Amino acid sequence: MAKLPNHILEIIFDLLKQLSKLVDEATATEYLLFERFGETDETINSLDELKGVALDASSRYAQLSTLRLRIAEAQPGLSNDMLNLLEKTITQNQLKIPALERSIEEIKIEWSLL
Repeated sequence: MAKLPNHILEIIFDLLKQLSKLVDEATATEYLLFERFGETDETINSLDELKGVALDASSRYAQLSTLRLRIAEAQPGLSNDMLNLLEKTITQNQLKIPALERSIEEIKIEWSLL
């Protein structure tokens, strides 16, 4: 099994936690918006955006989780390509998560769901 430094594992697990929380928050907000205001011409864009945030976060979670499993299965060690992919994936998620969080927050503010 390829060994990753503990600080890298902590980053991966923290990103997975954040992505899972985003899926939950986006779907909960979508449900609340739908329950309060229904699916109307005014709400449809926000409902679609929340669905997109949940799908994006879910996809990112699956990708990172699968990559972590592939690294664990790698023998006898981690290739440079896999390490580069991991670094790229971590960076992309670190940059994208705040934007996804902000999208949810903006919809909550717009619809007074705070």
